[in-house]
Amino acid sequence: MSIYRKKENITVADVRAQKGGDPIVCLTAYTSLTAQLLDDHTDLLLVGDSLGMVLYGLDDTLGVTLDMMIAHGKAVMRRSSRACVIVDMPFGSYQESPEAAFRNAARVMKEVGCAGVKLEGGIEMAETIAFLTKRGIPVLAHVGLLPQSVNTAGGFRSHGQDDEEASRILADAIAVSNAGAFASVVEGTVEPLARKITETIHIPTIGIGASPACDGQILVTEDLVGLFSDFTPKFVKRYAELGQQIADAAKSYSEDVRSGNFPGTEHCFTMRRSNNKKK
Repeated sequence: MSIYRKKENITVADVRAQKGGDPIVCLTAYTSLTAQLLDDHTDLLLVGDSLGMVLYGLDDTLGVTLDMMIAHGKAVMRRSSRACVIVDMPFGSYQESPEAAFRNAARVMKEVGCAGVKLEGGIEMAETIAFLTKRGIPVLAHVGLLPQSVNTAGGFRSHGQDDEEASRILADAIAVSNAGAFASVVEGTVEPLARKITETIHIPTIGIGASPACDGQILVTEDLVGLFSDFTPKFVKRYAELGQQIADAAKSYSEDVRSGNFPGTEHCFTMRRSNNKKK
């Protein structure tokens, strides 16, 4: 049965069970309002560190802090009642050691109340993933293009173009799967590689700029609805142009204020009539 049709909360076990089944629908959420709007239509909501670029105007995700992720995670949890909520571990919060990763991930789980955490990396992160999962912290892995490693990977580009790189990414995917991750994001890889990863590993793959063969798909919500227009990746499909609609609404509002058409008397409060009669 599709997890989309379930009424109860969707768990990491539900997501893991979707391997080879109905596609897993995932979107990012950073605020309570967004979570409320998306909750009925998604299986997994990711509080992604992409909020650094989308909400805070940063050039990349490296400046995002653990406190920022916790604050936005709490906001999403307040209005999410059925989707499986996963919170990104920001750069520097898990790479030092498995023990440091556990301390920070445990703090996220305790303070946010989310279903699990996401961290980037393959073979080099397998020990950490195993350490966390054995101690009760579900992990969503992330292989392929790794935004937190963009400075060492030569920028934002498609990955797996040559055999050596493709073999390394496949090995990464196998490593995180064997380490105990319940699913893995596959980002920015050439389509045949994402398809091969999906066919090879025993956990669901969630693609972004990857392949329709993946077990699920994720997009940044602000990209999907046209709110973030600094750049539009090739893999994004726009389903709305809310950014332009907001700009148009602001323009109409400013014109009404400057012309005196807003506010009108219908937008103002009036004095209450007194019921006291003169004697």
